[in-house]
Amino acid sequence: QPFFQLVKLRKLGLSDNEIQRLPPEIANFMQLVELDLSRNDIPEIPESISFCRALQVADFSGNPLTRLPESFPELQNLTCLSVNDISLQALPENIGNLYNLASLELRENLLTYLPESLAQLQRLEELDLGNNELYHLPETIGALFNLKDLWLDGNQLTEIPQEVGNLKNLLCLDVSENKLERLPEEISGLTSLTDLLVSQNLLQVLPDGIGKLRRLSILKVDQNKLIQLTDSIGDCESLTELVLTENQLQSLPKSIGKLKKLNNLNADRNKLTSLPKEV
Repeated sequence: QPFFQLVKLRKLGLSDNEIQRLPPEIANFMQLVELDLSRNDIPEIPESISFCRALQVADFSGNPLTRLPESFPELQNLTCLSVNDISLQALPENIGNLYNLASLELRENLLTYLPESLAQLQRLEELDLGNNELYHLPETIGALFNLKDLWLDGNQLTEIPQEVGNLKNLLCLDVSENKLERLPEEISGLTSLTDLLVSQNLLQVLPDGIGKLRRLSILKVDQNKLIQLTDSIGDCESLTELVLTENQLQSLPKSIGKLKKLNNLNADRNKLTSLPKEV
């Protein structure tokens, strides 16, 4: 096929087409740096993709794939991998070999667990696992020290491992739409955190350690079972948005009056009878 003689190709964009097959000759593109095949009808990626050693950015989102090829983790120059919405049931056990990955998008799949080797992705800054079927997170998630954004919304999580508190560089944590009954006290270690999204869970209280999150700007705890709000919330001095809609709160702590940067406080559909005068 003459197309695969374009051996100098560095960038190939074929998104939003009706391609039904990715032939093994893809291996000819040894200088390919960017590959976008998102939203096609490709049922599998050939093992020979591993010859595209120069590949740095790859997007296979929105194809009827159920797996990644075994050889995939040989693509050690990959920095950005997007495989959203492809019915992926498991990651290759040796996914950790992709040690240059900075961004890994796995949203809208069928993942039930994460391989231990994920902890080897030390350069990872963005990990999107939203809308999967994850029941628990490995403790090794705490080893991803460079993580800035972690999306876990829309899973089946009942708890967050305390090791998450090691993620000192984390800016955004989204665990909304899970089955969380508590957040670990160790969440106080997330000293860079600006966004904490915990909507639609089963939380009755927030940990006192939340007051250590001095950079927290947005806190969404709507649609939980909160019966009280910890006094330490008043120490979250950067808070601009606090969403408490649809909980069981009968009162708000006086310390809320210390949140001088707050411009959006939403506590509708609770059981409040009065507000503290400090508000």
